[in-house]
Amino acid sequence: MNLLVISGGRHPYEESTPVLTRFLIQAGHTITVTEDASILADSERMGGFDALIFNSLRAGEMTLSEDEQAGMKGYIGSGNGFVCIHISGCVPDEWQEYREITGGGWVMGVSYHPPYGQFTVNVSQPGHPGVEGISDFVTNDELYMGLEYADDNDVFMTGDSEDGTHAWGGKETFMAGGTFPLGWTRSYGEGKVFVTLLGHNGLSFETAEFQKMVLNGIEWAAAR
Repeated sequence: MNLLVISGGRHPYEESTPVLTRFLIQAGHTITVTEDASILADSERMGGFDALIFNSLRAGEMTLSEDEQAGMKGYIGSGNGFVCIHISGCVPDEWQEYREITGGGWVMGVSYHPPYGQFTVNVSQPGHPGVEGISDFVTNDELYMGLEYADDNDVFMTGDSEDGTHAWGGKETFMAGGTFPLGWTRSYGEGKVFVTLLGHNGLSFETAEFQKMVLNGIEWAAAR
């Protein structure tokens, strides 16, 4: 498949995007990687891609322009696939409608997570195409909490955390334990949307099960 990867923003994409590019190419895909989101507004160029992948934090100064927003909505809504990785699902203050595409995600000033570290990812829906060939696995990553997400998201992957107090925003913060969504799918117009909250840095992207999940998500999202 011919895939467009949008990268860039306040996250270690200099680590993660090269790993993403490597395993997508190894899987036989053709990849275009760019930090210039203006391509989203070019419907002719976008028509040549089988799926769009965001490994990018597009909030604040990097929030998509109105033309880029419209192009992205048109591309996905007309029946194309969108794969959204980690904090790429952050809903910018300037574009609340993005939540309708992603089904929610990280909220600046609201969401939080325990320190980066190793934890178990639970496959909560084994029959879901996103986790085909994958069972519960251990990864090095961030376990997102305090998210906003839609009730109609089809959650296929979760993580568990116990109550704890951790440094956050310069102060000690209590984080209630529980089971938290780490991956879901949904529809936007005629298009398919695949979201995983995993994938903080290069080490996170090196997890074999993570790579398999992303490849599964691309196959699912791009299928007509």
